[in-house]
Amino acid sequence: MLRSITKKDLNWNARVFRCKLHRMSSLFELFKRGLEQVVPETILERVASASKPLNVKWGADPSAADLHLGHYVALHKLRLLQEMGHRVQFVVGDFTARIGDPTGKSETRKALTEEAVKGFAKTYQEQVFRVLDRDKTTVVYNSEWLGRLSSSEMIQLSARYTVARMLERDDFHKRFHGNQPISIHEFMYPLLQGYDSVVLKSDVEFGGTDQTFNLLMGRHLQREYACGVEQAIMTVPILEGLDGVQKMSKSLGNYIGLTEDPKTMFGKTMSIPDSCLIRYFTLLTNVSDAEIAAMKADLAADRVNPRDLKMILGRTIVGIFYGDAAGQAAQQEFIDVFSKKELPTDIPEETVLGAAFSVAAFLVERQLAPSKKEAQRLMAQGAVTIDGEKVDDFRSEFTPTGEHVVKVGKHKYLKLIVKG
Repeated sequence: MLRSITKKDLNWNARVFRCKLHRMSSLFELFKRGLEQVVPETILERVASASKPLNVKWGADPSAADLHLGHYVALHKLRLLQEMGHRVQFVVGDFTARIGDPTGKSETRKALTEEAVKGFAKTYQEQVFRVLDRDKTTVVYNSEWLGRLSSSEMIQLSARYTVARMLERDDFHKRFHGNQPISIHEFMYPLLQGYDSVVLKSDVEFGGTDQTFNLLMGRHLQREYACGVEQAIMTVPILEGLDGVQKMSKSLGNYIGLTEDPKTMFGKTMSIPDSCLIRYFTLLTNVSDAEIAAMKADLAADRVNPRDLKMILGRTIVGIFYGDAAGQAAQQEFIDVFSKKELPTDIPEETVLGAAFSVAAFLVERQLAPSKKEAQRLMAQGAVTIDGEKVDDFRSEFTPTGEHVVKVGKHKYLKLIVKG
């Protein structure tokens, strides 16, 4: 027999409903923070209400092995959307990666092999699901439909946009007027990315500000193909890398990777310029607006040491990917190593036979520097030490005996055990 609903039940249900509304409101306010562009803005009403889940498209071409915090800016927003009840369509651009996104490029990108793309695609999924909810994510590969387009269909697609409009795009415009070559297949990239939206019938497409042209192309093609929806677009700012100037990029070496170990992740965070602190807190964390405003005021009034705020930021970022305990441990390790001048607890060791060798060549062989040129640059900057002594002449040779600690930059160590 069913129990009658009492006034107490109604009061309890009302409280639960209010709690859900408050949580949704908090998530929505956090989601809006840092958004650069929303077209049309009315889509935010549907985001907030979540009465009908939106299909939110986000794509990444697997053109490198690792994702970094620059990608996390968008992933963080996508996770918030999932927590509000929306779904994410993660498009692995295994077809478009073979062309290479010309966005921001001053020359035609080198084509990737199919094997390289497949390998990168696998690692991308593993990394994305460190942030996104698997149960609220649909993973698709755009080769599933782009690879099946016939020559006739490809021509029909290319007829949906004009060369004149394509040359209005900033990077194409600069290359054209600078007499730099533009390959025909590069014009196809935004069309193919836009066609993904036609196939998926996405309600929203998410990306960085540098992707605005490509995102609008999806909106345009959905109208052209009359597919029943016209996606909104949302963009987030491009995150500056550790140099505080150029965008975070693995190729530039100014990145914090999503799979880097807690110690490295924390140490790299401590190296960001003071000027980037508030921006990192705003775009990467769930720290409240009130707390960020207080930090900003304290920095402006010289009431706080930027190093202390970097400690909080580093602990928070490590905590996102490894948990709070790992964040605390990484902070303590940093304090022990750099404040108390102690050595890390997990320095790799290598035993070698005693012989003279070039320091620059040694750094490359032991993967402490990616190339001899980079090793020479690090040495010239005074970033290479052996037993605490700087080695700044790239012609230096080292004749080791006993045990030595080689340090490169702020984070790389190697204990060298030399046998005669």
